[in-house]
Amino acid sequence: MYLLIKHSHVTLAALSITFFVIRAFWSVRQSPYLALRWVRIGPHIIDSLLLACAIYLMVSINQYPFTTPWLTAKFLALVLYIGLGTVAIKRGRTATIRFAFALGAIAVFGYIVGAAVNHSYWSWW
Repeated sequence: MYLLIKHSHVTLAALSITFFVIRAFWSVRQSPYLALRWVRIGPHIIDSLLLACAIYLMVSINQYPFTTPWLTAKFLALVLYIGLGTVAIKRGRTATIRFAFALGAIAVFGYIVGAAVNHSYWSWW
């Protein structure tokens, strides 16, 4: 079961960032596609499943944020990613601001992946 959930988590993370990049592009271009119902709901479904898998994995390996340094870093980076992503998709006043915050969110996502792969708050370093 653990491997199934782990692979699901990785797959959902890939879907999440792919969908984020597409929506960020649409946001910068002010595309009407952002208003489509499935575009508004889809990310919430993917990210909820991603979080559920993460919680299962965390409990399975008996490691938790604020007790395990790499999970703490990953959790705090996730909060930052959500904040940057919100500005990139919804709250940025100009296309330039939305683009800059999207790049920042993608960089933070890369850090999260590095922390997960290496089980270290140093991420890829």
